[in-house]
Amino acid sequence: MKIVIAEKLSPSAVDLLREEPRWTVVTPEQLDGNLPGQVESADALIVRSAVQVDSALLERARQLKVIGRAGVGVDNIDLDAATRKGVAVINTPGANAVAVAEHTLGFMLALARHLCPAHVLTRAGKWEKKSLQGTELRGKTLGIVGLGRIGMEVARRARPFGMHLVAHDPFVSTAVAREHGIRLAALEEVYAAADYLTLHVGLTPQTSGMINAASLRQMKPGVKLINCARGELIQTAALVEALRTGHVSAAALDVFEMEPPRDSPLLALDNVILTPHIAGSTFEAQEAVGLQIVLQVKEYLKHGVIQNAVNVPSVSHDEYVAMQPYILLAERLGSLLAQIAAGHPREISLRYSGGVGEWKTELIRNAAVKGVLNQALSGDANLVNAATIAASCGIRIHENRKEKAGSGGAANVVSVLLKTSSEERLAKGAVLHGRSPRLLELDGIDIEAPLERNLIYLRNQDVPGVIGRVGTILGENQINIADFSLGRRTSYGESAPSSAPREAIAVVHVDGRVPDAVLEILRQVPAIQSAKAIRL
Repeated sequence: MKIVIAEKLSPSAVDLLREEPRWTVVTPEQLDGNLPGQVESADALIVRSAVQVDSALLERARQLKVIGRAGVGVDNIDLDAATRKGVAVINTPGANAVAVAEHTLGFMLALARHLCPAHVLTRAGKWEKKSLQGTELRGKTLGIVGLGRIGMEVARRARPFGMHLVAHDPFVSTAVAREHGIRLAALEEVYAAADYLTLHVGLTPQTSGMINAASLRQMKPGVKLINCARGELIQTAALVEALRTGHVSAAALDVFEMEPPRDSPLLALDNVILTPHIAGSTFEAQEAVGLQIVLQVKEYLKHGVIQNAVNVPSVSHDEYVAMQPYILLAERLGSLLAQIAAGHPREISLRYSGGVGEWKTELIRNAAVKGVLNQALSGDANLVNAATIAASCGIRIHENRKEKAGSGGAANVVSVLLKTSSEERLAKGAVLHGRSPRLLELDGIDIEAPLERNLIYLRNQDVPGVIGRVGTILGENQINIADFSLGRRTSYGESAPSSAPREAIAVVHVDGRVPDAVLEILRQVPAIQSAKAIRL
């Protein structure tokens, strides 16, 4: 494995990567200005906020598997391009939460007690106690927009100051908020109630420019505004006007629409505190961010565990361990169907029975799609880009869940239905003994077979002599049978006479690849309607 670290990380984080004996670690000092050349053979790329990982750079990355962002924002990474190439993008939310929360509280204290002008005036030899009289945080209402890790840390620190906490976050339950002494409210109500308003949301189309002339008018006169989240949340011109009129009495900003804000009108205002995007820049936070991203990159490269991903579903290590056999099962079911079905894929549907239906099933779904695509279209699909590739090809994907199974039968069953331009094929499977993917049903016929390596799929008439003839042909061609699984329809078709042979299938697990010449011999057996070699 080759890991390219494009921006400075803590030495202890770099050492964690160098612990792996067969890994090559390229540090910023070794890049020598040739990041594109180094990325060409890299398995992982670790960046902070300065390096732009655009589509041009990603095109150079022939074997890149993961991009680690040591921080939260991923504005410098082309997520669409990364997803199309099957590159997971992961970040480190929460690693610097305490640092940002403390910076936010520092801003609030500085605004309340006029600490910045007091420092400047005192250094200038002035002793202006009267003009610098401040206010207390006690009894004031703090409005928090966003109760993620940072928002919650701010709330924990503001509460001992005796502040009233009101917040807006549609993804946080009332019960959780109440446990932390927070009253949840509509965004407009938070605006109207807050003496101090602090922003802790990510940048999305919905949050971009959320602080604008209209929202500022909803705030109480004299409100103080703090932003340590994303500069694009605030429309600068609207804030400047509110600061000049006094409707917003003061603001403290660590982030800006344009960084650095060299020509910003904010620089000319006395009632604004500005810092250069340093809220998360403590020694402890930078150490934590570096260690966290390195550990996540290692987990993905070594075990496939995707944590804190922004372009693919994330799972914990324990979730992945439980899910991994079903990821393999789904991929092999999809691959099996793609190899036996005729026509071009049009739709892939998955159904989960049992406890597996209560899991985060996106990775299982993507695995089934990957299995189909890598047989039917190309070999470029993986767990990151499978759904994106399917969508670009016009292939529809569906999922549904069934309640947990009773005491009989397999507890967890994954079903994959493949609809092509010519036909529909259905396969059901389960995991036995915690690790072995097994086929349970194929096209409505019960048949239990291992889903491993080399298989021969046969569809035939249920008449005497077929099994013996198949065994003889394989034996004469030095092909060893590891497992021979049989199944047949339990009823006749509506139009078929009762004397007609029923349809049967066989899945033969063999110890090596099956030559086309052997398949052709099998097809010459009168009762055999189809014979295909399957490679899983």
